[in-house]
Amino acid sequence: MSFWKFFGKGSTLKLQITIDGKAYEVEVEVVEDEDSPAPNHTPHPTHTATRPNSYGGVWDSNGKVCRSPVTGLVIKVNAQPGQSVKAHELLLVLEAMKMETNVTAPDAGIVKKIHVVPGDSVKTNQILVECE
Repeated sequence: MSFWKFFGKGSTLKLQITIDGKAYEVEVEVVEDEDSPAPNHTPHPTHTATRPNSYGGVWDSNGKVCRSPVTGLVIKVNAQPGQSVKAHELLLVLEAMKMETNVTAPDAGIVKKIHVVPGDSVKTNQILVECE
């Protein structure tokens, strides 16, 4: 289990990571140019309304399109197009920095399209799954 916290203002941030109860701190220099967001700005996906990340992926407000919450590797796909799924059912598993993220369905529905296969590299906000 890990926990991330950001502290600081200006061009240097202190990052605290807690893994298995042990805290690690590092300082991170923010490199900015005219077009970059403010140092404490958290970028949002290209769509505006999202579901909480408790489902592993970043779902749109209708629970129809899921985007990757991380840059990583698809290690398992449990669903297929046309499959009926229950709320919280496992759809796929991503791996990033040796940690697995389970992507589950936010609601019951039907899988319309899976955009990835095991072994695919994915980027943050890349579409993974579409449901009906």
